[in-house]
Amino acid sequence: MPQSQFKNSLRKITILEEELIPWLLEGDVSIQYQTHRDLLGVKKPELQGRIATEGWGTKLLSARQPEGHWGRGFYQPKWISSHYSLLDLKYLNISPDVPVIKESILQIAHNHKSEDGGVNPHRDHRGNPVSDMCINGMFLDYACYFRVDESELKSVVDCIINHQMPDGGYNCRINRGGAVHSSLHTTISILEGLWEYKKNGYTYRVDELEKIAAESCEFILMHRLYKSDKTGEIINKKFLMLSYPSRWFYNILRALDYFQAAGVDYDPRMQDALDVLIKKRRKDGTWPVQAKHAGKVHFDMEKTGGPSRWNTLRALKVLKQFDIG
Repeated sequence: MPQSQFKNSLRKITILEEELIPWLLEGDVSIQYQTHRDLLGVKKPELQGRIATEGWGTKLLSARQPEGHWGRGFYQPKWISSHYSLLDLKYLNISPDVPVIKESILQIAHNHKSEDGGVNPHRDHRGNPVSDMCINGMFLDYACYFRVDESELKSVVDCIINHQMPDGGYNCRINRGGAVHSSLHTTISILEGLWEYKKNGYTYRVDELEKIAAESCEFILMHRLYKSDKTGEIINKKFLMLSYPSRWFYNILRALDYFQAAGVDYDPRMQDALDVLIKKRRKDGTWPVQAKHAGKVHFDMEKTGGPSRWNTLRALKVLKQFDIG
């Protein structure tokens, strides 16, 4: 789509955005809070405070076991384990000051580290415990959001730095049988964690992490967010499907949402993904949930195929950030 035509199509979004605001504000209190903050530019701390006591937030907190974990522990079963429950609570933007959440994160930090410093050890082909870079990126994301002390994160940061691949990104399989090319799934998970680390003022090896973040962004951009850098063909059609929560899976909206949150400048290589995002807008101006990832859930936030407040909010944030409304 030519740039002028693209901008004209997006001018309609601004009008639709005004019409969609009341609908977004009828959603869960977490959606209300983020709509006020991110679309209307209004801070509503009283709304954030309610996330822990009503709606999706209180449902997730009530599923926490007396021993301090969700599901059967750190990573199983998907998607009701501690790991993914903590990630969901972060996505809700629940207050970072809920004490039991930090207690659960510290359980992971103290009990689930491998010799390489990362969390959730898997086994390599020789049976030795190793860490998964996808999981470490997600762990860093929620651990930093909930402001875990930097001393608990240093070994994870070291592990992430030590596992960057030559092409600038990351691949969770590097420790489990080897990998020669980075993965978009893993790279976006790492980038989200690095952004939360920087945003919350952590300083340990931060200059190195900023360089890694720039190189990992370039890895995604060189693939135009979903295309082979060699042939230009779509790497995986699932990358174009809008899902939320994303879990560990990559998709174009997850990447664009990261770019807007981290303040990455518009790059022409984002254009193809932005065009796809616009085409996925429904006639009523909303965006759908197009896919969900198989596994147990505490509850369904939204129905597949229907209008999604999550994806509509996220898409509108992307368009707003790049001033294409």
